[in-house]
Amino acid sequence: MKFSVSSYSYSSLINSGEKSLFDCISVAKETGFDGIEFIDFDVPESMSLPEYAERVKEKCQSEGLEISAYTIGADFLYGSGGDLDGEIRRLKSQVDIASLLGTDKMRHDATRGYDRGDRGFKSFDDALPRIIRGCREVTEYAASKGVKTMTENHGFFSQDSQRVEKIVNGVKNDNFGLLIDIGNFMCADEDPIEAVGRLAPYAFHVHAKDFHKKSGNAPFFCDGFFKTRGGSYLRGAVIGHGDVPVYQCLSTLISNGYDGYVTVEFEGIESSITGTSFGLNTLKRMCASIG
Repeated sequence: MKFSVSSYSYSSLINSGEKSLFDCISVAKETGFDGIEFIDFDVPESMSLPEYAERVKEKCQSEGLEISAYTIGADFLYGSGGDLDGEIRRLKSQVDIASLLGTDKMRHDATRGYDRGDRGFKSFDDALPRIIRGCREVTEYAASKGVKTMTENHGFFSQDSQRVEKIVNGVKNDNFGLLIDIGNFMCADEDPIEAVGRLAPYAFHVHAKDFHKKSGNAPFFCDGFFKTRGGSYLRGAVIGHGDVPVYQCLSTLISNGYDGYVTVEFEGIESSITGTSFGLNTLKRMCASIG
């Protein structure tokens, strides 16, 4: 098993100006990660996206870090001004960036769901044909570039295990699978154990994440928490410190044959460096115990 870290885990350091993305690549190496996963790049005005991606790749090579995946935002309902063909073209151009980076995996979102003013009786199943078409056209192009694509249980509307399973089975392409975030199911009030058990056969990539959970059945006034879709409260945690059954989920994935990267995605209030370092150490112990 290999371990990587999402660049999102260092958001607080980057947003505060304390460190640059390139500094964080060095931090990831010093922490002991085998690889790093990147989210959408914040490209300087003086540089094009391909030029910036090339610099990122060179930095990772100099540090001896693999790029485990490239993860980008997408929305097949509202992205590119609601132009589905335009959103598909945009994502195909992002496949080119993934290929340039030298990674063979790209994750994209499906949709954030209908706007409230546009919702009416529209359900996930109503959106599904449009989502499937977008995912299929992108992955068909990506296959020609040697890049596997995937969507994630992410963003409330497309977060439940049954919903993302419908997407992958609707696309019906061996080049398309799932990024399984074992913590994100809790954002949709779903049991991660059941969800991972359902989705493990589709896993192309895995995020390890933990949350502290509090009931929404009474007034709650603590800072740092956000509401789940059903009104419970979550706060990012150091892996192993929270309420996500990380060990059992990893065991299920491994028993189903998953042997790719396990990527730390840290969202806690602790320092990014402490949170990712502790998380990596815990994951290594867990995976060694699972065998």
